[in-house]
Amino acid sequence: MKKRSIAATLAGASLLALTAGAMPAAQAQPTGRSPSCFRPDEMSGWRATPDAKALYVRVGASHVYRLDLADRCTALNEGGSHLNLRVHGSPSFCSPVDFDLSVSEGHGFSQPCIVSGMTELSPDEAAALPRDLKP
Repeated sequence: MKKRSIAATLAGASLLALTAGAMPAAQAQPTGRSPSCFRPDEMSGWRATPDAKALYVRVGASHVYRLDLADRCTALNEGGSHLNLRVHGSPSFCSPVDFDLSVSEGHGFSQPCIVSGMTELSPDEAAALPRDLKP
């Protein structure tokens, strides 16, 4: 009985290892574009979506990024709120895991907001944003 358990465990572990090895290859599809990164000091404005599940960030004069959030971040839509960004390790934001984002309403409390997606908009997509969402 123990031999069967060990064999089943080894077979399951092998299958798990093969599956785990295949997953990154399946998810990592080349886009033909180099990753876009920016430093926090390059941000010049932001606007939150009405549902507080995303925000649009202007970087420099002509780049706009959409930052999708893992959950609603209601403090984004409060009057007088501002973003708090902390940098750990690399000085640039190149992917969602690089963000340590929280939002403060200026009363001493901050609401953490987890960034789950980061997309640079094309110039046409940025121009097509409704006026109230343009950063």
